[in-house]
Amino acid sequence: MKKIIGEIFIILISILTIYLCLGYKKESNSQSFYKVYLNNEVLGVIDSKQKLENYIDQKNGEYKRKYGTKKIYAPNGLEIRKISTYNEKTDSISSIYNKIEEKDSFTIMGYQFSIKKGDKTRNIFVTKESVFKTSLENTIKTFVGEDNYNAYKNKTQTEIDTTGSIIENIYVSDDITIKKTKIPVTETIYTKEDDLSKYLLFGTTKDQGKYIVQEGDTIEEVAFNNQISTEEFLISNPTFTSSKNLLFPGQEVVIGYTNPQVNVVVEKYSVEDKEVKYQTDYQYDENRLQGDDQIIQNGENGLERVRQTIQITNGQITNVNTVEKEELKPSINQIIIMGEKIIPSVGSTKNWHWPTNSGYTISSDFIYRINPVTGQREQHGAIDISGTGLGSPIYAVANGVVSESTSRTQDGNYVCINHNNGYYTCYAHMMKRNANVGQVVERGQVIGYVGKTGYATGAHLHFEVWIGGAPWRGGRRINPWTMLNR
Repeated sequence: MKKIIGEIFIILISILTIYLCLGYKKESNSQSFYKVYLNNEVLGVIDSKQKLENYIDQKNGEYKRKYGTKKIYAPNGLEIRKISTYNEKTDSISSIYNKIEEKDSFTIMGYQFSIKKGDKTRNIFVTKESVFKTSLENTIKTFVGEDNYNAYKNKTQTEIDTTGSIIENIYVSDDITIKKTKIPVTETIYTKEDDLSKYLLFGTTKDQGKYIVQEGDTIEEVAFNNQISTEEFLISNPTFTSSKNLLFPGQEVVIGYTNPQVNVVVEKYSVEDKEVKYQTDYQYDENRLQGDDQIIQNGENGLERVRQTIQITNGQITNVNTVEKEELKPSINQIIIMGEKIIPSVGSTKNWHWPTNSGYTISSDFIYRINPVTGQREQHGAIDISGTGLGSPIYAVANGVVSESTSRTQDGNYVCINHNNGYYTCYAHMMKRNANVGQVVERGQVIGYVGKTGYATGAHLHFEVWIGGAPWRGGRRINPWTMLNR
């Protein structure tokens, strides 16, 4: 019995040995190949990874010439995995290449700059890191001025003696990140600083519009009639140094609609002597006939030295803070004696009271511009008066009746006055309203306080003038200066 068991054991050992030997022989006959995947889809099997990579590089010489690069790479979604198989059948390199070309884009090595604005991110691709950095610096120089930028960078700015301004800081407020990566050739890839500089400024590399100057045109009129700001005109036409430069008939100028892809912020310290416009006081004489007015004291403008910190974003003032005011010359009010007090609810169309305290800066005029909050192009149908300080008083410019006193998403605390003479005035972004609907207010009466409610980048008064009907209900906005300068 023992002999039989031993013989069976020997037979089993022999069978196992033969099986292992055959398995080893079979394993030794397996070969290494490469399975090609594109975005997780199997394209086929090849015998050499290096051959495919070289073939992709050799077949795309036009991209090398276009982007000035030495090598073309496979799409980012391509994966080549090494496998061992007994199946010696493989696909040709050219057939795999054709499948790749049909389904995805080849790549080049370059840099991706990501610009984050709020919850939105924009990617910009360049062949060299220096292309982006130089273009960004060119964009900064456009908004700051090359001489001003160089003086700031080289610390050679002229110190303020009595009046003047000095740049304290220049920066890009967006979050910008960079990474080296393989870029699909179907993306817009910038190789030249001039092209990218144009894109960063205008949001496109296409040529801007042209305009032929007509007899009597001024820069301010051409800009406004073509729905751009004066600053945009000067940016698009760098040969002009000021809005006061003269134009001549037949001259061709560029109408550039800027759409900055980055926010260039300049922080300045300014000392300026500002004129303080005199106010007009009215005295009433019951014994004098209505219309029999007499000026008994002529008005005279004053002068004060105002020190301010000013924030400018992409050429537009976004915040003004008055640090100090020094009276150099007091203003003298004009005094007029009038016969019979006029009806309180009817305002004069002349001698409007300035709506804020002195020491102000006009941070945005009645112009076409890019809204610094929404980023949309618009006609700014008002003047923005900044620098008098958060909580400083806002005055009614003339007698009238309060037609609206409310809070709105865009305008914040908002008051409108019907002057019952064809004109309405509206006051926005107030910190607090001090007027109720139906209330009769007098010229110079405090109707609210300067704030930054609603869509506002800083404390200021947004002042509108309407004619021909109520605001947003048949009326139209006009340039406030046509009434304030009377």
